[in-house]
Amino acid sequence: MTSPFDLIAPAYAELWSSTPKGITQRAAVWREIDPLFRPGDRILDLGCGPGDDALHLAASGVSVLGVDSSPAMIAIAESRGVCAIRLAIERLDVLPGLFDGAISNFGALNCVDDLRAAARELGRLLRPAAPLAICLMSRFCWRETLVFLATFRFHQAFRRWPAQTNWRGIDVYYRTSREIRRTFADFFRFKRCVPIGGGDHHLYIFERRPL
Repeated sequence: MTSPFDLIAPAYAELWSSTPKGITQRAAVWREIDPLFRPGDRILDLGCGPGDDALHLAASGVSVLGVDSSPAMIAIAESRGVCAIRLAIERLDVLPGLFDGAISNFGALNCVDDLRAAARELGRLLRPAAPLAICLMSRFCWRETLVFLATFRFHQAFRRWPAQTNWRGIDVYYRTSREIRRTFADFFRFKRCVPIGGGDHHLYIFERRPL
């Protein structure tokens, strides 16, 4: 079965990365994650897509392994020089460690049902004190809700509130900040949460707990 991410891969830049909203939000994420990594660090990029974040970090001397379940996204990332493999986030158990950190941008983890299992595997893969930066779509985005209400799109205004929806055949999970922090607490120390795009996404910064 063809993934919807395979279908949108050729137009991903047009749909998101090259749009004013995409450029602004990605720049906001980069401002937060750039200080976390140093030249020579080896990190994971979960749900790497076409490799925008990997290329940005690689320009600073960071070695990035991108993983994505979409072969079309992986093909584009590799064509741009990104080291990437086709792998679902749910199968992190097949990767060997250790990594100096990990990132996941713009909702890749919203498509993961068992987020606690992913947290456990990341705990195995990351060295102690390694940073983890994950950017997820929020359960509540008041700016979005108000915009939709103002344009009488009532169904869309509350689309995130039930905590789960289905997008083109893929289950999408909207978790609260408390749920996310609790899910990662056994393996990671919470550092901070930064709203991205007025709360459209939230970027969570964690640090791997000592073994």
